[in-house]
Amino acid sequence: MKTYPRVLTIAGSDSGGGAGIQADIKSISATGSYAASAITAVTVQNTLGVSAVHNVPVDIIKGQIEAVLSDIGADAVKIGMLSSSEVVLAVREMLEKFDFRNVVLDPVMVATSGDRLIAEEAVAVLKSELAPMARVLTPNIPEAEILAGEKISSQDDLPGVARRLSEAVSTIQGRKVSVMMKAGHLDDDELVDYFYNAEEDHIIELRSRRVYSRNTHGTGCTLSSAMASYLAQNLSLDEAARRAKAYISMAIEAGADYEIGHGHGPVNHFAVAN
Repeated sequence: MKTYPRVLTIAGSDSGGGAGIQADIKSISATGSYAASAITAVTVQNTLGVSAVHNVPVDIIKGQIEAVLSDIGADAVKIGMLSSSEVVLAVREMLEKFDFRNVVLDPVMVATSGDRLIAEEAVAVLKSELAPMARVLTPNIPEAEILAGEKISSQDDLPGVARRLSEAVSTIQGRKVSVMMKAGHLDDDELVDYFYNAEEDHIIELRSRRVYSRNTHGTGCTLSSAMASYLAQNLSLDEAARRAKAYISMAIEAGADYEIGHGHGPVNHFAVAN
């Protein structure tokens, strides 16, 4: 019998459908893998912002992960919104139990609208307890500044920050955490993201033309989910990074002319499938 490449996404739900679990499932599906999910929080959210967050009890989060991994299994795990230290530690416990290596951690801290999605005290726990278990970390500029503890002012800063952040979180014996540094929060006409492959100790440049669009809600969720999907398909780190970058660039461009809601709309997740 044939099998699907399987990805479990552990993240929050976005009722507006542009980010979180909803974006993850779309991205994983569009890039050719099977998506299962464990919901960590339910947000009251649309393109204008987040108005409320209901955190899922820790035992239910762990139960969802256990249910998926004990039956369906997963070839990769993508982790998004984890709102508290307790949730971070619970996810770490489950990853240890099932001994996963293909883990893509998107350190979600603030929504595109500016709404904070993680408790202040949970950031340090995320960095010290969960980031070392990831194979790939995918921070945006504000997230990287918090995790690395330094200011980023230009794309030229990104390779060095990626290396230093990798060194800071690669604390588990035998594990090296690679880092995808995303340049979208800067203002260059040509976007140059940098992927530091810590396992082979080299950096690749991922270039794309900047698309000026207000429909950028969920871009981080989309990119990290695509990365997990390609790793689930046994692609190399470098090839998974290149394909994930190509996918998000195309999804942004394909969604630029649409209007969904009155704020930051979503990218076109299924452009690749059209």
